[in-house]
Amino acid sequence: MPDLAQQLFRFLTTFPLPANLPEGVETLSPFREPPVQELFEQFGKKFYADNAPRVALLGINPGRLGMGRTGVAFTDPAALTEFCGINHSLPRQRPELSTQFVYRVVAALGGPEVFYRHFYLSSIYPLVLLRQGLNYNYYDSPVLTKTLWPDMQLSLKLQVAELGLRTDVAVSLGQRNGTYLKRLNDELGLFDRIIVLDHPRYLMQYRRAHLEANVAKYVAELGRLVNAED
Repeated sequence: MPDLAQQLFRFLTTFPLPANLPEGVETLSPFREPPVQELFEQFGKKFYADNAPRVALLGINPGRLGMGRTGVAFTDPAALTEFCGINHSLPRQRPELSTQFVYRVVAALGGPEVFYRHFYLSSIYPLVLLRQGLNYNYYDSPVLTKTLWPDMQLSLKLQVAELGLRTDVAVSLGQRNGTYLKRLNDELGLFDRIIVLDHPRYLMQYRRAHLEANVAKYVAELGRLVNAED
């Protein structure tokens, strides 16, 4: 039976590119690029090489400088080496704010080995979206959201059906993202309940003065889910 890493690799590398996007919006599938595939496979073999049910932590869609380069959600090149122990030749870049927050939470929950044993980090829409070369969110345009809605439904259905995720609960990373995740879940009936947390980037950009308290809130919420599993 394929493990989570193998199933996730198949999902990411075969997810279809959308047609008829609004003018000026483009989508990229970095997971079809060999360097990204290689890094993801290293990560998968290290942290996802089993079929244990995990809680899905779902963001918006990948960014071009985080998962778009490393193949790992909410993980920029520096974090891939420093926290996950995976070396690479990717160019240095400014640390991603979301990555910094997420790996503070990961560390507080026992480190990557413990964290990824219980949690699956991903996105509602799994491909990179760009507008004028910059990161774009699926909800930044009503037309884009409507266009991508069938693909977002497909993404969630495939992740739940193929990756063996826990269905008693899922976590939205982001308040606005949570509104759409709840709508999708109402239509699809995949999860019993949705927990909505503030997005890591929002907390780093606008609530940094309360960083430790915000990390503690994440740790408390996620820790309860681990305890519920046990």
